[in-house]
Amino acid sequence: MSPQELKQAMSSGLLSFPLTDFTADLKFDPRGYAQRLEWLMPYGATVLFAAGGTGEFFSLEPVEFSQVIKVASETCRGQVPIVAGAGGGTTLAVRYAQEAERAGAQGILLLPHYLTEATQEGLFQHAKAVCDSVKIGVIVYNRGASRYAPETLQRLVDACPNMIGYKDGVGDIEKMVGVRRALGDRVAYLGGLPTAEVYAAAYAALGVPVYSSAVFNFIPRTAMDFYNALAAGDTATTDRLIDQFFLPYLAIRNRGEGYAVSIVKAGATIVGHGAGPVRPPLSDLKAAEFEELKALIATLGPQ
Repeated sequence: MSPQELKQAMSSGLLSFPLTDFTADLKFDPRGYAQRLEWLMPYGATVLFAAGGTGEFFSLEPVEFSQVIKVASETCRGQVPIVAGAGGGTTLAVRYAQEAERAGAQGILLLPHYLTEATQEGLFQHAKAVCDSVKIGVIVYNRGASRYAPETLQRLVDACPNMIGYKDGVGDIEKMVGVRRALGDRVAYLGGLPTAEVYAAAYAALGVPVYSSAVFNFIPRTAMDFYNALAAGDTATTDRLIDQFFLPYLAIRNRGEGYAVSIVKAGATIVGHGAGPVRPPLSDLKAAEFEELKALIATLGPQ
C-alpha cells in the first residue's frame, strides 16, 4: 500500500487500536492477539493501529514489538491495513519504524517522543528522520510533549511525501483550525482524544470526520453504530449513546490515571475476549469499578 493509498483509507470509516494480549505473567500472547484481530476485523474498521497507545506500545521491548507487528500484519493481510506505533527518541523511533516496515506494516503512527519538551525545529528534525527512514506512510500524533505547530507540519509535508496524516490528542481547537487551514487536503486528519466519540461531532465540524475508537475493542457493534449515526447526521442515536453509555463510561475512566487503557482491557474481559492484565505502571480497574462497567455494558445488549 502506497502512502497515498493509506491516506485515502484513513480518510473515512472507523479506525481502532487493538489491545495487545498478555498472559497472566505479562508475556506477549501471540495466539490470543491473532484471535482478537480475527474477531474484530469483520466489524468493518478501515484501519487498525497495532502497538499503539491502547496497545501499550510503551510497555513493549523491541523483540515483542516485532512480534506484535508481524502477527498483526500476517493476520490482517489483504483485509485491513495495519499501522504500527513508533516512538521514543529519534534513533529508537527510526529503528521501530524500520522494523515495522520490515514486518509488513502499511504505515507508522509516530507517538510522542519522551518526557522532555522540544523546540519546533527539534520536532521537525525528529519526524523528518522517521519519515526519511521508511517508504511507508507516516502519521504524526500531536500529544503530550510532541505538539506540532501548523508551520512545522507544513514544512514536514513539503519535505516528506510520505507524511500523510495528522492525529490530534490535545483538543486545542485554535491549533486544530490552524493545522487544517495550513495543510488543507494534503494529509488525513484523525481525532485522537481518549474516548474520541465524545468529541467526534465537534471535530467533524472542524473538518476532522475520522477518529480512532478504543471501545471498538469490546463493543464493536455499538462503536460502528455510533460512527455510522454520526456520519449520517443521526443525532438522536449519537445523543442516546452518549447519555446511555459514554458519559457513565467516562465517569469510571476518570477515576484513575491510565484508566483510558485499563478500562478497555476490563471491557474486553467482560465481553469474553480478555487480553490479560495491563502492564505496570498501569493498574487494572478495582473490583467495584469492574462490576460497574459490566453493568453498563449490559445495557447495550449483544455485540
